[in-house]
Amino acid sequence: MSDTTGDAKCTAAGFIKNFTIKTINMKKVIKIFSLALVTGIFSCNNNATEDATNTTATVSTEQAATGGQENVQDDESEKNVVKVAIGSKDHTTLVAAIKQADLVTSLSNAGPFTVFAPTNAAFDALPAGTVEGLMKDDKKEDLQNILQYHVAVSTMKAETFTDGQTIGMVNGDNVTVNVKDGKVTLNGNAHIVASIPASNGIIHVIDAVLLPPAKK
Repeated sequence: MSDTTGDAKCTAAGFIKNFTIKTINMKKVIKIFSLALVTGIFSCNNNATEDATNTTATVSTEQAATGGQENVQDDESEKNVVKVAIGSKDHTTLVAAIKQADLVTSLSNAGPFTVFAPTNAAFDALPAGTVEGLMKDDKKEDLQNILQYHVAVSTMKAETFTDGQTIGMVNGDNVTVNVKDGKVTLNGNAHIVASIPASNGIIHVIDAVLLPPAKK
């Protein structure tokens, strides 16, 4: 007579053993799968961050390629001399002239600059047709010469000017300063009526246009 009880015990023991091994293997599979899933998620997050960074860098590069410092969007920092002029309703003619003369990028750079900025009324006081004539494409060099005669490469506050001082301007000519009773006059007819600091220098608002000496 066969020992059915012993066979049953062996069969049961084998089943439990196989079940335990399969359970252990299943836990390993689950653990490996979980590790792979976490690794995949982490990798995707890293790739997403890298893609966002690369996209930002690409946009910045494209912006830089289309212009200079004037194209940088910054609503927090102090405005440069060009943006100060753009924000003034009394300097629309000057801003239009700067754009026509292709000087926006130059005046938006680090500088520092001292800019003597004639008001709209100052331009209006010029002989009829003068401004319109200078705004033509074939007069761009003349317009650049006049505007560069309003810019010095340095930052000079109004209180630092002295009577009889000469200032070398970007176009190569000089401006003569007169100081009387604390009031500053340039070339005998343009008065400083206000001064505005900028991130790359200073703007002195003047009530007359400075005309450079005739070229010999």
